[in-house]
Amino acid sequence: MTEPIESPEEAQDPEPHRGWLRRALAIFGALVLLAALWLGGLIWFASLIPTSIADPGRKTDAIVVLTGGSGRLKAGFDLLAAGLGKKLFISGVYHGVDVDELLRLSRVAPKPLECCVTLGYAAESTYGNALETRRWMTAQGYKSLRLVTSAYHMPRSLLEFRRVMPDIEIVPNPVFAERVKSDWWLWPGTGNLVIGEYDKYLAALVMGAIPAQIPGGS
Repeated sequence: MTEPIESPEEAQDPEPHRGWLRRALAIFGALVLLAALWLGGLIWFASLIPTSIADPGRKTDAIVVLTGGSGRLKAGFDLLAAGLGKKLFISGVYHGVDVDELLRLSRVAPKPLECCVTLGYAAESTYGNALETRRWMTAQGYKSLRLVTSAYHMPRSLLEFRRVMPDIEIVPNPVFAERVKSDWWLWPGTGNLVIGEYDKYLAALVMGAIPAQIPGGS
């Protein structure tokens, strides 16, 4: 009796297929885990975004405004006019912009405040803002500042500033733009803004874990 001939498919060892499947499932599981960690981190980050000014009456040596968001300059000038700081430092100003122009843009009468405002032109990032502010604070001999920036930008700003200036007291003063909604997950524009800021925050955490000498540090 003739024995049946085994086909090539039947003769092929199934073990390599099982190994490939196990590797695929492991990669898929790792991706799902990373996605879950990223999503959990996003929810945690969103909880760090302030919804109010925690200490509105606290006086500090300086008021520091980070340019780039709606309402930040006006908030800084209002705080200076209210006497909550001795001087106002505006970090990240474009070259060619002067104090008078910024005062006009913020609808503040220039003369009473002009002498107490200093502009910083060197910073091109939040980390750069922190370095530039540190140099100015050191030159002034100041030990405390009120940090003015958009609410969604405040967690990363505090991370960078506290890393660069661990010896300086920092009072957060968030600014709340009307276009940035508190229920950010329901608004694509605000959601993209928060997610983008979260990714930058993660990058800042990674960079903060790498030892580096702070330029101009004391």
